[in-house]
Amino acid sequence: MKKTCVFLPLLALALGATLTVRADTEVYDIDPVHSWVGFSIRHFFTQVPGFFSKVKGSFTVDRANLENSSVESVIEVASVTTSFALRDEHLRSDKYFDAAKFPTMTFKSKTWKKTTDDSFAVTGDLMIRDVTKEVVLKVKALGFGPGMEGAMLSGWELATVIDRRDYGITAGQGPIGNDVSITINVEADLRKPAHETK
Repeated sequence: MKKTCVFLPLLALALGATLTVRADTEVYDIDPVHSWVGFSIRHFFTQVPGFFSKVKGSFTVDRANLENSSVESVIEVASVTTSFALRDEHLRSDKYFDAAKFPTMTFKSKTWKKTTDDSFAVTGDLMIRDVTKEVVLKVKALGFGPGMEGAMLSGWELATVIDRRDYGITAGQGPIGNDVSITINVEADLRKPAHETK
C-alpha cells in the first residue's frame, strides 16, 4: 500500500511534465506577401530563375529545442512565374508541372537535425505531380521577434537541389538541365504562442 501511495504522485508529476513539454510550442503561419519560393534551372549555359507567388503553410516551433520543430507547406503550381508569359504557360502545361491535373505541390518535414547553432538538415517528403520523394532541406533560423505593430514573427531560409526527372518532368532535356536549385525565404506570423498546460 505504501509503495502505491508513493508511486501515484510520481506518476502524476511525470504526466504533468510530459504535458508541459508538448504544449511548449509556437505555431507560425507563413506570410505569402513576405515570403519567396524561388528556383533556378540551367538553360544551355546559364541559370534561369523563377518563383511561385502563392504559398501557405506553417512552422510548429519548439524554441527550447528546434530539433523538435516541424514545417509543412502547400504551393499553388499555377502561380509559377519566370517573367516571361510564354515560358510560364509551358511550365503550367502537361509537359512540365501539369498544373490543371496537379494543382499543388506539398512539403512536410519528418526530422530536424542540428548542423550549426541556427542551421538544420530537415528531412521531409516533397510531392510534385503526385510523386512523393524524400528530400533534405538546409534550413536556417533567421530570428524571432516583434515586427510591425508588435506582431511576433519568425524568419527562415531553406534551400535544396532536386532532380526534376524524379518527379516525371523530363521535357526539354539537353538545353534544359535536370538539377533544380530551390531557395526559399519565409517570414511567418505567430498564430499560437507557447504555453504550459498543467
